[in-house]
Amino acid sequence: MFRKASLLALIFYLSAIATPVKQARGISIGLPERRSLTKADGTFDYDQAVLQTRRTAAKHRQNLINIQRNRERKALNDDGDAENQERSTITFAPESLSRRQSEPLTEEQEAEWLGNITIGTPGQPFFIDFDTGSSDLWVPSSSCTSSTCGPKNKYNATDSSTAEPQPGSFGITYGDGSTVSGGVKTDTVTVAGVVADNQFFSPVTTLSDNFEDNPIDGILGMAYPELSSLGQDPFFVTAFSQGAVPKNEFAFKLASSGSSLYLGGTDSSLYTGSIEFHVVSGSQGFWQIGGASIAVGSNTAVSNFQTIIDTGTTLVYGPPSAVETLYSKIPGSEASNEQEGFYTFPCSSVPSVSFSWDGGNPGLSRVPSKVNLFNLGTAGEGSSQCVGGIAGQDLGLGDNVWLLGDGFLQNVYTVFSFAQNAVGFATLA
Repeated sequence: MFRKASLLALIFYLSAIATPVKQARGISIGLPERRSLTKADGTFDYDQAVLQTRRTAAKHRQNLINIQRNRERKALNDDGDAENQERSTITFAPESLSRRQSEPLTEEQEAEWLGNITIGTPGQPFFIDFDTGSSDLWVPSSSCTSSTCGPKNKYNATDSSTAEPQPGSFGITYGDGSTVSGGVKTDTVTVAGVVADNQFFSPVTTLSDNFEDNPIDGILGMAYPELSSLGQDPFFVTAFSQGAVPKNEFAFKLASSGSSLYLGGTDSSLYTGSIEFHVVSGSQGFWQIGGASIAVGSNTAVSNFQTIIDTGTTLVYGPPSAVETLYSKIPGSEASNEQEGFYTFPCSSVPSVSFSWDGGNPGLSRVPSKVNLFNLGTAGEGSSQCVGGIAGQDLGLGDNVWLLGDGFLQNVYTVFSFAQNAVGFATLA
């Protein structure tokens, strides 16, 4: 069902479980399933969806603060005035060059795409979320005072011969007032054999209650350095600068099986045809591409908007007025929760919703949509209305910016290229 000129259909919330697979030039990192927004009885989990929406909004408000602060820091550093500037807390609601690295990923209950990393020498293991919507690495510290840290893997600097303390602090305050905060260190970080020495990260000593039932130990950000709360290069940027990977790009397959993160290039066995690249818009720090349109069936509903591609977000969000326009094109749709921006549609008639971008590759074929993928569950027990996977929400990103999470990304093979300052899509094999 892919139409020429890169019409990319939304595919929603497939589980993906894979084991590490050695490839000719890499190792796959498998991703488990996310926390489902559909309850066991088939109804939509509003509480979980609202929590994820608030965390997403908080993350991106932090990102906007970080962008401003990092630009100011860069200006000072360019003048030679802030070489020793400390990182402050901000709150808001070597492998061979011939070796590419791939990590099988696990989709853990539709909350985040997870994989294993180690920090320190010898390596201390952590189960983390790979997030293209942020740029910092944090894990629990052995000094964490929060009960939430109890069952999680914890970093102990005294057990690592390569740990170094750094000035400053790291902190995030979520909309409910809970926090993630800690000091700053550098140490060796390894992901699927890719090693980044002297990588900045935070071993947090306070961990939000929001993470109590979450299987992750921490988050590894993969966006541009401008989004970093620490004001430092994220893991992949460090790894490439140190020659740990042969190519300055990485790629995700997020699908029903064999999901993986590939570091230092792409895994050609996971997609067919050519990769359609779209240049990143401006220098904002996000993986953001413009010239987007969204259609219901063959009819364009909204056009010429910006899109941020974010593996750390489950849903797809658009400006409230634009999302209202989208659902007005879906027969029988209704606003079900105006504050949170959710809509319903008749369960008996699931719409075909798709994105496209200007200048698409005519050779990119359309991926078939599946009946249950736009459907997040019934609006209530016995209801004939189902909740759609696109919500209208003002995330502070701009009146013309949509945030595309995993509901879209599970449709395509996605390449994030620092080398080309572009995001690429290809048809899943």
